[in-house]
Amino acid sequence: MRSVEAASSGTIDAMLLAVRHIRTLARSPRRIGVEAAFLPWDAACTLRDAFPDAVLVDALRALERLRAVKSPAELHRLSRASDLVVEAMLATISAHGPGATKRELGATLRREETARGLVFEYGLLTVGTDLNRAPSDDRWNEGDILSIDSGGNLDGYIGDLCRMAVLGEPDSELEDLLDEVRQIQDTARQVVRAGSRAGDIAAAGEAAVASSPSSKSLTFVAHGMGLVSHEAPRLTDRGPIPYPASDADLPLESGMVLSLETTLTHPRRGFIKLEDTLAVTPNGCSGFGDVGRHWNRGGLT
Repeated sequence: MRSVEAASSGTIDAMLLAVRHIRTLARSPRRIGVEAAFLPWDAACTLRDAFPDAVLVDALRALERLRAVKSPAELHRLSRASDLVVEAMLATISAHGPGATKRELGATLRREETARGLVFEYGLLTVGTDLNRAPSDDRWNEGDILSIDSGGNLDGYIGDLCRMAVLGEPDSELEDLLDEVRQIQDTARQVVRAGSRAGDIAAAGEAAVASSPSSKSLTFVAHGMGLVSHEAPRLTDRGPIPYPASDADLPLESGMVLSLETTLTHPRRGFIKLEDTLAVTPNGCSGFGDVGRHWNRGGLT
């Protein structure tokens, strides 16, 4: 397999680079694979005009499967991005005490991620019992919980995780609720290893939800991630972002990267969620950014 890396100033320039590369091949192509969903019309016309006798075919599925298995360099970027996102979350939690608004918390999170070399993608925050994750002037008060779900991009690769915090000490109910969420996450993790049926990850998490004391208030989803927060392997068609479970019956491969998310929406305590990032290994999985999965305390600095 050959590859080309070059800078371009626009869609047509980029396609002309691809055309130049194709013309270096030994034979003129009869079929050219493209990702139709992501190919601009002007670039497609440039490619078609350059090779009028070739048939353009949609190769999205094949290319997506190739991208699903990350190289060591890609795994390093994803691991580092995850570590930095969690570092920024914990710094944000420590820096704020009673009275901080979600808007202030979100601004600090953006600064902390940017200071660590990340491109800030988004921050979804809740405080107390309000389940709205949009920026607002709602305040984080003593005894309230805080959820921070954020994505930060490092050299094109995304770290996407969620961690929890509380102002003060968590009571026994809060400890039990987060334990429920963490146990579901950990149950699904036990299935992750190269060779496992991909759909079994989602099935394990869903079974753990069904047997949990708060099952009616819990949701679980598992999905592939890397260049974007939802990509192959596609493990289930029952997630919040609808797409076919096209990889569910295929085996996981070493180097694939997964996100596991468990969310508990409690009517009295609020939004409790963990989102973890895992790299598939021959004998199991490796957690990226795998710290802070407990109740983190606010206002420590």
